[in-house]
Amino acid sequence: MANPENGRRSADTRSIRTVSSSHIDDESSLGSDSEINGFTSERQTDKYGFIGGAQQYTEASALDVPPAVLRQREVKWLDMLNHWDKWMIKRYNKVRLRSQKGIPPSLRGRAWLYLSGGKVKKEQNQGKFQELDSQPGDPKWLDVIEKDLHRQFPFHEMFVSRGGHGQKDLFRVLKAYTLYRPEEGYCQAQAPIAAVLLMHMPAEDAFWGLVQICEKYLPGYYSPGLEAIQLDGEILYALLRRVSPLAYRHLEKHKIDPILYMTEWFMCAFSRTLPWASVLRVWDMFLCDGVKIIFRVGLVLLKCMLGSREKLKACQGQYETMELLRAIEPRYMQEGFLVREILEVPITARDVEREHHTQLKRWKKNHGELSFKSPPRMHGARLIMLADPPRRQDLQQHPTILVQEVELSQKLKKGKEQKNKKKSVKSQLHEEIPNPYPLPSAAPPPPAYAPAPPPVLNKPSETETKPLHPEHTPCAEETPLQQSTHSLNSTEQDTYL
Repeated sequence: MANPENGRRSADTRSIRTVSSSHIDDESSLGSDSEINGFTSERQTDKYGFIGGAQQYTEASALDVPPAVLRQREVKWLDMLNHWDKWMIKRYNKVRLRSQKGIPPSLRGRAWLYLSGGKVKKEQNQGKFQELDSQPGDPKWLDVIEKDLHRQFPFHEMFVSRGGHGQKDLFRVLKAYTLYRPEEGYCQAQAPIAAVLLMHMPAEDAFWGLVQICEKYLPGYYSPGLEAIQLDGEILYALLRRVSPLAYRHLEKHKIDPILYMTEWFMCAFSRTLPWASVLRVWDMFLCDGVKIIFRVGLVLLKCMLGSREKLKACQGQYETMELLRAIEPRYMQEGFLVREILEVPITARDVEREHHTQLKRWKKNHGELSFKSPPRMHGARLIMLADPPRRQDLQQHPTILVQEVELSQKLKKGKEQKNKKKSVKSQLHEEIPNPYPLPSAAPPPPAYAPAPPPVLNKPSETETKPLHPEHTPCAEETPLQQSTHSLNSTEQDTYL
C-alpha cells in the first residue's frame, strides 16, 4: 500500500483531487477558503487544519502535552524571545534542548523566524518584500508557480481554495523569491517549504524564512542542476555505512542511487513525507541545529526500513526496495519514536562537514567544478546569528495587537500604586500624627487637679479642622490611630460639655 503524504494521497497519484463549486464565487470574502470550496462544518479538520483526515494525523502518532506543561514552555520561550541575543550566545544549549522538546504551537511561527535569522534579515531590509511584491515578475516563472499552487497541501483548509487567501500568499512569496534571486529562479520543491512557513506566519515573514532556508540551511538545493542535493545524497550514503552497515550493503548491492529516494525528503525537509506532528518537531530541531537533523531523519528511516535481515527478505531487487522506501511504516514515523531515534543518531555537524569535503573532492575529480557556486552552509541558528550579528533593534518585537499589553501595563501600574499606598500607610503608623483638634494656643494648660476648660467654639480657620461632633463615626479611609484619636476627643468633649 502506498504511503499517503501530507495533503495528497500518494507519491504516484495520477490526479490531484480539487473540489470546487461552480455556483460559488471564489473571490467572495465570506467564510473561509474551505467554506468557499464546499467544505462546511460537516467536514471536520484536525488540529493542524487538514480536512477530513487527509493528513496522517492519528491520536497515536502525536504526543499530547498537558496544558500546564505547555503554559510553562510558553513562558520560557517568551523570556528567550525577549532576550534572544543573550540566550543564543550564553545559553544556546538550553535553546537547543527546548527546541528538541518541541516549541509551543502558539509561539512556533515567531520562534522559527528568530531561529532562522529571518527576523534580523527582515529588519535589515525594511520594505524589500513590499518592493518585490509590487513588481510584475518574470512570466516564465509565474506560469510555473501558478500551476504548482493547487498541489501544495490541497487538503489543508488554508490552501484548499483555488485563488483563496493561502494560495495568493503562496504565489506572492514564491514570485518575490524569483525576483530576489533571479539567478536561481523557482524550483518546485520551494513551494511546500513556503507553504509550511505560511501556515505559521504572515507572507513577509514567510518570505524571509524561505530566503534563510534557501541560502543558509540548504544552499544550492534549488539552483539549476541540483548539484548540491546530489552531493548531499552521497554524504547520506557514506554516513549510512556508519549507522547501518546492513542497509548500506543492500543499497550498494542493488546499485540504488541515493537521488532516487532522498530527493523529496531533503528538498522538502520531510514536509511531504512524515505525519504533521512529526514534521513540526523535525522543523523545530532543523531550524535550531541545521541540516544535520535532516540527515539524521533520513538515516533513521533507512535503518528502520532496511536495517534488519527480516526486512531485506522482502526486498529482492531494486523495485521492491524502492517500493518499501516509498511506503515507510507509520510506527517509524510517529512523533515520540522518531524524535527519540533522531537524538540518538551519532552524527554531528562536524561529521557532515568532514564528509562534505570528501565528497566534494570526489565530485570534482569525476565531474569537474560545480556549475553553481552556493554560499557556505550554516549549521544551526547560532552560527547564522554569529555570521550576521544583529543590532538590538533588529530583535525587538513589534506586536500588532496591543490590547493585552496595555491591560497588562495598567495592571502593573495599579499594582505599583497600591504597593506604594501600603508603604505610605505603614510609614504613617510609625510617625507621630498631630492632633487634628488642637486647643487654642492662647489658653493656658489646665491644672492637673482641675477639669480642662471647655473648647472655644469659634469658627475654625482654613488651616484648622472642624471639631468632631459627638455622633461622629470614623471615616473608612482613616487609620486606626486617627480613629482612636477621634474617639478620645469625643469623650473629652462630652466631659467638658
